[in-house]
Amino acid sequence: MSTESSSHSPSQPIRFFHRGQVVDVSGVHPTRSVLDWLREDARCTGTKEGCNEGDCGACTVVIGELAEAGAPDAVGGLRLQTVNACIQFLPTLNGKALFTVEDLKDQCQSSQAAQAAPAPALQEGDKRPHPVHCLHPVQQALVDCHGSQCGFCTPGFVMSLWSAYEHHQARGTQPSRQQLADDLSGNLCRCTGYRPILDAGQRMFDLPPVRLDSRAVVAALTALNPPSDAPGFEYAAPLGARIDRFHAPRSLEQLAALREQKPRAQLLSGSTDVGLWVNKQFRDLGDIIYLGDVPELKTVEVRGDHLYIGAGASLESAFAALVERVPSLADVWLRFASPPIRHAGTMGGNVANGSPIGDSPPVLMSLDAEIELRRGAEVRRMPLPDFYVDYMKNQLQSGEFVQGLWLPLAAMRRQVRAYKISKRFDCDISALCAGFALELEPGGNKVKAVRLAFGGMAATVKRAAQAEAALVGKPWTQSSVNAAKLALAQDFKPLSDMRASADYRMQVAQNLIQRLWLETRAEDALPGSATSVWSVMPHAATAKPAAQGV
Repeated sequence: MSTESSSHSPSQPIRFFHRGQVVDVSGVHPTRSVLDWLREDARCTGTKEGCNEGDCGACTVVIGELAEAGAPDAVGGLRLQTVNACIQFLPTLNGKALFTVEDLKDQCQSSQAAQAAPAPALQEGDKRPHPVHCLHPVQQALVDCHGSQCGFCTPGFVMSLWSAYEHHQARGTQPSRQQLADDLSGNLCRCTGYRPILDAGQRMFDLPPVRLDSRAVVAALTALNPPSDAPGFEYAAPLGARIDRFHAPRSLEQLAALREQKPRAQLLSGSTDVGLWVNKQFRDLGDIIYLGDVPELKTVEVRGDHLYIGAGASLESAFAALVERVPSLADVWLRFASPPIRHAGTMGGNVANGSPIGDSPPVLMSLDAEIELRRGAEVRRMPLPDFYVDYMKNQLQSGEFVQGLWLPLAAMRRQVRAYKISKRFDCDISALCAGFALELEPGGNKVKAVRLAFGGMAATVKRAAQAEAALVGKPWTQSSVNAAKLALAQDFKPLSDMRASADYRMQVAQNLIQRLWLETRAEDALPGSATSVWSVMPHAATAKPAAQGV
């Protein structure tokens, strides 16, 4: 919360590209959602409100940003990503492009107009012809394949398919049916059924192409975005008698200084959690510090003998880097939330929120990750398990923020497995999740090192110290595995809740250790697919859905 002060920078309008032009927005509250602005202010009612919490995908839109030079998934110099408009705050669009289902009609009409022969000049008394109406190939394919019934979810499916369409057209490829299913895993349909929608996803490439004019968008965004050394974006709007501010620093130094000045301001990145606080819990956030414009936080690179993941790196880009080095993580990556959530959500946010059922902390703990914290110019690191103190409590001090994560490359050479247990296969919260890493003695069958990390078993994600101790130095045999399973009862006293009972969680955790042994034993090891209860088509080595542009 804040009041107006002469020390504050003046408020700037939110400026973004939408429907072929730059839009300036002022006066709306910083937590106004993109969905509400579209439907109530812009009168673009194609985008629908379903769950209002980022699950159903009815509100799916596509955000466009300037891509870095040489980015492999760029579409004509743009990075296009699906997000959920219901939990995306409007000021986060500043300097970006917003694409909705209405844009597809505009693209189609522009394409037809460009291809049509020049119309003869109208003579006196002639009637002006009606405007050309057409459907984009994505929309036409859904019509041809009967991919819509009630139609409420259809605009969200259209935008997810459009993102896939643009990415594949840019590369001259076509998606497999499994890739389309992955791309649509954040869109739920209650009546049509998914077969005709997947049919449409393949049919759309058989129709005459209609492409986004990416050059025009790149030109507009280039003009909108200031130099990298410019001051951060500042937006303010009244709420009753007070002024709430949205601060968007553009460098780590700006962020560190701002965080020290405003230690109680709400940090915001993808709003995949914070958006629910506003929509479902009606929380009053007050001042906001947005991390999405700090490029250093999005870094994912090898530094020495570690993989460094900036706290602002999207879940999509972070897991892509992990899967490149640890292919066994591919399945859990694709089951982590949904493409729109993975595009917006960040690895740092998933770690820092401290949820005991977060999916990334068990994986990171199994890889011996360290978390990097910063306050001002001071930086400190600690093992990730030490970061969590208790339920939703961590080691962050006043004015401090998560800067990044360090993962030793050596840990990735172990036998690594990750498992997610949930009621629904796609886009569901875990009842239990686990990350394991196993290293055997060279030339032998003794356990040299093991990491068994669990979420959903305690107030925080934590490693099973007693179960690990029961395995280290022991032969990797069924007998040792049985001892580790028994030791889990000393590590955890899980609770019963709406997702699972305590007994179920303990039984499943023990079964996952058994599964680890089945998949890694010296003789007759079973492939992961043979021990899975889900029927999942095999993915490529990196299992990266090509249409999900990172």
